[in-house]
Amino acid sequence: MKMLINSPESVVADALWGMAAAHPELDVDVERRVVVRRDAREGGRVGLVSGGGSGHEPLHAGFVGYGMLSAACPGEVFTSPVPDQMLRAASAVEAGQGVLFVVKNYTGDVLNFQMAAELAEEDGVRVERVLVNDDVAVTDSTYTAGRRGTGATLFVEKIAGAAAEEGAPLERVAAIARRVNECSRSFGVALSACSTPARGGPTFDLPDEEMELGVGIHGEPGRERRAMMPAREIAEVAVGAVLDELGEMTPADGPVLALINGMGATPLLELYGFHAEVVRLLEARGVPVARALVGNYVTSLDMAGCSATLCRADEEMLRLWDAPVQTAALRWGR
Repeated sequence: MKMLINSPESVVADALWGMAAAHPELDVDVERRVVVRRDAREGGRVGLVSGGGSGHEPLHAGFVGYGMLSAACPGEVFTSPVPDQMLRAASAVEAGQGVLFVVKNYTGDVLNFQMAAELAEEDGVRVERVLVNDDVAVTDSTYTAGRRGTGATLFVEKIAGAAAEEGAPLERVAAIARRVNECSRSFGVALSACSTPARGGPTFDLPDEEMELGVGIHGEPGRERRAMMPAREIAEVAVGAVLDELGEMTPADGPVLALINGMGATPLLELYGFHAEVVRLLEARGVPVARALVGNYVTSLDMAGCSATLCRADEEMLRLWDAPVQTAALRWGR
């Protein structure tokens, strides 16, 4: 496989050097692997910290900035960051109002963020943790006990980040983050396997004529493999799986936030076409789409495919979603 890298060993550090050069509004500590917004301590806000393995860009470092994350901790490719990174990030953003850890439900992330929270609290930093577990495809997988954390991470970080930017206290920021997670569900589809720099080739075998329904963002197996289908049929599977679990959410007849997320190698031409099918299905079921985001936001290196995330959104969520944001990968209203 051809890759635009120097070496597998330096790929994460090289990317961080590039991020630092492209975004001087961020403080990028390449050696210690922490990305912090330079004004993180100004205004006495709650600090938001997230992180995870590299390879899912722009998640998480691409969402550090005004109205979203205060700091992010990138691990090695598909590998959790370590507690020392999270502790440094918490110390860097603590402004007297406490810190919220946003944690995707993968075993390494959960254990390391828990350890970091305990260490931070020993240092006098108040910490709340919110676990993102929105994936409806499978329960328990290669990396996870319980449901995986995927596209809803973006919704949680954006909406909780807006609440923190407004000056909401830690308990309130954590509560809205948990509510967003509870009201969000996702389903992913792989058309090809991803290739890690260390492996230099596909991480699993997926024949050209087949697709994986319910795949995870590390290429973990989903619900089943099927012969390749048209976009409308794939959308029927994904939307049906998501709505089956969202049906009882309050408000059951309310609007949704929709994220049609590319896995890294799917062109926008295809993603917008898939979004059209999703909207068609939702309209047929009487589900209005209040806001939509289409593009590559929670990726899996060079995997072809997409995920659909829907969030039953109340008025407060929509207001916070619309609030200004300015990060490397998401910006509007400022």
